[in-house]
Amino acid sequence: MSCIHYKFFSKLNYDTVTFGGLNISLCDLKCKIMRKEKLKAANCDLQISNAQTKEEYTEDALIPKNSLVIVKRIPAGGVKATRKTDVTSQTEPASRTSEAVCKNPPSPFFLHTALNSKQCSFVLIFQTLSSSVLQ
Repeated sequence: MSCIHYKFFSKLNYDTVTFGGLNISLCDLKCKIMRKEKLKAANCDLQISNAQTKEEYTEDALIPKNSLVIVKRIPAGGVKATRKTDVTSQTEPASRTSEAVCKNPPSPFFLHTALNSKQCSFVLIFQTLSSSVLQ
């Protein structure tokens, strides 16, 4: 009997699935892991990559016996890509704002108002950062 050692990305220890032959197809390996872990194919899919090279196996891959693989659960429909335009538009103003804020220390009125609101932790961090920049 041949075996593949697998572990989920978030776990520390490897588990083993056994099969006959010199290698196993990716589809068969996914089925064996899902059956052993009691996962339902309708809820999620598995992304499997080589533990040493970090190379992700594609659908037509044959995985040799005694391999170490890392398994990640992904949604059944796949992972949705994030649009780059949304990410850049959110991060650019924040960096410009932080540069402007560091040059101008906060007014006492602002600190008093913020301390009376739910932003206490933000203000304390802000005070610490602005005082270290000004010195």
